[in-house]
Amino acid sequence: MANTRNSWLPGAVAQADIEAYLALKVMPDYQPFSPDFSLPNVTNLHERLLATQEAELHAQHAHAAARDAAIAAQWAFHDAILGVKNQVKALYGPDSDQLAALGLKKKSERKAAVRIPKAVAPPPEPTT
Repeated sequence: MANTRNSWLPGAVAQADIEAYLALKVMPDYQPFSPDFSLPNVTNLHERLLATQEAELHAQHAHAAARDAAIAAQWAFHDAILGVKNQVKALYGPDSDQLAALGLKKKSERKAAVRIPKAVAPPPEPTT
């Protein structure tokens, strides 16, 4: 199985890592052989993790705000276009080329409704 590092760790693993770091901070005699795993280096990595999580949170909020603004702008534009269509219909008439240019059907192009009269039910037969 490939070890891809482009997805989040499971939440339980990330929480266990933070708990291990907090336990490491209170070990006064911790002296690793590799400087990569020294307390100052791990502390820097933890601070970087917190900073990137904060930046991600701000980016999510900015994205949500931008999405809300885009949705509001889209609805405002849609409402304006609906108003334009009503104005064109009022100014040029329901059978105008201008109305068709906006993507609406002309009144003359609409099918007339075909109404089929209901069949009259025969009267019930008398019972003897």
